[in-house]
Parts: sequence; C-alpha cells; structure tokens
Amino acid sequence: MAIFIDEYSRVLVQGMTGREGRKHTQRMIMSGTRIVGGVTPGKGGESVLFEEDPVPVYGSVAEGVEATGANVSVVFVPPRFAGAAVLEAVESQIELCVVITEGIPVRDALEFHAAAASSRTRIIGPNCPGLISPGKSNVGIIPAHIAGRGGIGLVSKSGTLTYQMMYELRDHGFSTAVGIGGDPVIGTSHIDVLQAFEEDDDTDVIVMIGEIGGDAEERAGAYIAQNITKPVIGYVAGFTAPPGKTMGHAGAIITGSGGTAAAKKKALEAAGVMVGETPSQTASLARDVIADIRRQRA
Repeated sequence: MAIFIDEYSRVLVQGMTGREGRKHTQRMIMSGTRIVGGVTPGKGGESVLFEEDPVPVYGSVAEGVEATGANVSVVFVPPRFAGAAVLEAVESQIELCVVITEGIPVRDALEFHAAAASSRTRIIGPNCPGLISPGKSNVGIIPAHIAGRGGIGLVSKSGTLTYQMMYELRDHGFSTAVGIGGDPVIGTSHIDVLQAFEEDDDTDVIVMIGEIGGDAEERAGAYIAQNITKPVIGYVAGFTAPPGKTMGHAGAIITGSGGTAAAKKKALEAAGVMVGETPSQTASLARDVIADIRRQRA
C-alpha cells in the first residue's frame, strides 16, 4: 500500500512542454510513474518524445482526463498562470493535484484552495517537491534514487530536508514521502498526512519534519496525542533563526515568542514525539525505533 499515489495512478503534467515540465516528466517516467499526457493550452494535438515514446499533449485538463482517465495532475506552470492551472484541475475533478510551482500569489492560492475544499480534489503544495511511493509512483521533483521501499512514512514542509532524510534512511526505505510545502497557505497539512499514514498498513514509523513559523506543528502534536498509535519521530528546522526574519519559505517566520523551533519541539515532545535537534540525530532516532519494532516481531 501507499498513500495518495500508487502504481495505478495516471498522471497528467500541466506545463509538460516547458523546460522544467519536460525535464521532470523525463525523471518521473524513468522512476516508473504512469505519465499519460501533458497539458499546455494552445498545443493540444501535439506530442513530446520521452525515451522514443510519444506522450500526447492536450489543450486542457478536461480533455486530458476524458482521453486518458487521468486521476492525478502535477503543475509545472509559471507563477503568473499557475492559479488558473490548478483551478482547471479542480474543475476537472482530478483526485490529486500536486503544485510544484514556487511564488504563486497568496490570493491565487486562497482561490484554488477554496475551490478544492468543496470538490473531490486534494491539493499538495504549492511550493513543494511532491511525493513519492518508491517503486510505485513519483509525482514531482523528488529524486527517485535516494531511497527504496520500506516502512517509513515521511511528511515534511521542507523539500531539501525531505531529500536529506530520505538519503539518511535509505537503507530502511519508505512507504511514501510527502513534501507538503512551506507556504502560508497549503492544501494538505501535516495532520492530513499523519492520518493517512496511521491508516496505511505498510507504514510502521512516521517521520515528521516541520520548520519555524505558524502553529502547524503544535496542532499536529495535539492530533498525534489523540489519534496516532504509531511511533512518530520529529525534527523542526530553524533553531538558530532570528525573530522577525523570513527564512527560506514564505511561511517560515517567527513572530514574537510564537513559532520558534524550541516551542514546537516542546509541544511535540509533550505529545510523545521523539524530536531530534539535527536531521542526522532524527534519522538515528528513527533507526532505533525501527530496530525495536524488528526485535518485537522476531
């Protein structure tokens, strides 16, 4: 099993004919993702060759869905046009829309998230690396070679730390790794992913990566305390960040005494989460938990 995507996911790439869309479509195909088409307005009827196999281009998401039965889309559309692209996916009743684009205006993000709230579409992102279920499907920009299949479920705000944690724990493998994005307004939260991992039979251990700013990690801690039975290991990026300064992601800003890494660490530990102070220490904690699980099963 996996969460949100699997080997049967049929993926449309919105913006496939652009430089980034083309490059990452090639990477997704090479990692086994079922890319069934691309979407670029005005280019319907064309195709793009990948490994000598043509992938059709449709003029709209609706056309692509009708022709291919696609249930997932991934957005590599420039910020100015990305909001309209996501709305198009929502209106076409795509089940999962993964928004890679960085720099989407907050007003546009609010509009498409509001539309998705009353539809069947789950949005991951924006400004995220996407998600991967190793050996099954890879939707986004996560390098496929850094980890194989296993029992770790990973949810992270940070794309870079998603990659690092997957590499650190590559010998144990992952059921699914999800980069939810670090913008102030995102479609899928830590809590959404935690719930999905709790219900996934192939996920034994959950690793959760947060960062400074907002209260998402504190809310996740409260949810974990009440609803999660599987072991959770956490890490919060930004222990040395100065108050009042935006750090990397638009949402990563400390306001007064709120949103600090120390406060988030304290809240997670109060919920029973083991929290590392560095990515490597966090990976070490996860390895210890996995070893305990294996001993209990032996």
